[in-house]
Amino acid sequence: MSTQSSKGGFTALKDAIRTQLWPLPTIGVVVAAVAGVLLPEFDKVINDSLPRGLTDYLFGGGAAAARSVLEAIAGSLITVTSLTFSLTVVTLQLASSQFSPRLLRTFSSDRFVQLTLALFLGTFTYALTVLRTVRTPLDDQELFVPQIAVTLAFVLTLTSVVGLGLFLAHLAKEIRVESMLENVHRDATATVERVLEPLPDQPDPTSTTIGSTPMIAGRVTPVLASATGFLVRVDERSLFDAAVEADAVVVIDLEPGGSLVSGAPVGKVWPRRGQSFENQDALDELQKEVRKAIYIGMERTAVQDVGLGLQQLTDVATKALSPGINDPTTAIHALGHLSGLLGELARHDLGPRLLRDDDDGVRVVLHRPPFEELLETAIGQPRRYGAADPMVLGRLFELLAEVYYVAPLADQRRAIVDQLSRLRRTCADGDFDEAERARFDALALRVLTAVRQEGGLD
Repeated sequence: MSTQSSKGGFTALKDAIRTQLWPLPTIGVVVAAVAGVLLPEFDKVINDSLPRGLTDYLFGGGAAAARSVLEAIAGSLITVTSLTFSLTVVTLQLASSQFSPRLLRTFSSDRFVQLTLALFLGTFTYALTVLRTVRTPLDDQELFVPQIAVTLAFVLTLTSVVGLGLFLAHLAKEIRVESMLENVHRDATATVERVLEPLPDQPDPTSTTIGSTPMIAGRVTPVLASATGFLVRVDERSLFDAAVEADAVVVIDLEPGGSLVSGAPVGKVWPRRGQSFENQDALDELQKEVRKAIYIGMERTAVQDVGLGLQQLTDVATKALSPGINDPTTAIHALGHLSGLLGELARHDLGPRLLRDDDDGVRVVLHRPPFEELLETAIGQPRRYGAADPMVLGRLFELLAEVYYVAPLADQRRAIVDQLSRLRRTCADGDFDEAERARFDALALRVLTAVRQEGGLD
């Protein structure tokens, strides 16, 4: 069996942490609290042994001055943190209402925002923790001013000021639609390269999608979903081990990103030998292990879902074409990224993933979204909602031409030709002048010429 799934659990955990705002700030608070406790103790040990050349650069004020500085730092940093959080929330609201609610995962996974919040909260926590160690003679204790600790608080404050400026510049860049589309495209491409196998360098252009489901040899038993939601990922190793243990074939009919309902079939199993399993307990155990290997969540993630990025880009294009937004330029930009992502998908094997045992027998079959389905996801809604805009329709023609030139398999090209026919019918039904119709015909000819040259049409 391929070891592709060995990192699946780690990838899922990494994605879960990466897309949350709280982990890095929490780590920053913990580290700052520990430093605020330990550094004053270190100050006590070496305070009298520091060389004079070094102490000239450390905080030189008394206990009252140290308390004033730390109080000012703590008060100002919590205010700045509140401002930063407010700006982040406003950005999330803008992304949700203006572009797509499915872009929120992209914003919440922004490492720069997480690090900025960690820096601000950490500085606040550190200053507050060090403040408790400053002592004056009025406290009926020995005078103590942690020079190194207070100096570090000052340095962290300066760093936070620089960080605030960089954060504002970063936020101004990230709310641009070009940056959002680029981030989604980049994440989607990373998922494709991680999950899918590339096609051979010189595939047979007459071949279809690689991979096929094995013949059913025994009585088929459905596997029912244990919860309602989206299929987030499949633990391939656990599925394979369960299939080998039960001497069975396991087929998961739903690809990651698909929705399922508790109690509805998500896959099926059958014995490799004979018409049925030896006993009901063996079948029950197999079904239990299969359900445990299927992870269900309330939202789609990029762990194994190769269609998520495509859906996000399509959502941006569709939202831009809505009457409330009416921004066809953004839709055209999104279609450009969709063209590039479809080209990446076309160069990868979208056929069923087959996990084989040492005897080359198929044990597990994992379905992937076919290319024609992904193409429909990218084109269907923009074609419908942009049916009255000649620029959007023209970009759709260009998209089909671009993807056709890079699609290496016959079934991929047939899907593109089918979409071309549907797009031409949409244009024929629209209210366009002669110049616009002539442009549509010229763009369609780019695809038709390539098809005829390769014998794709009779």
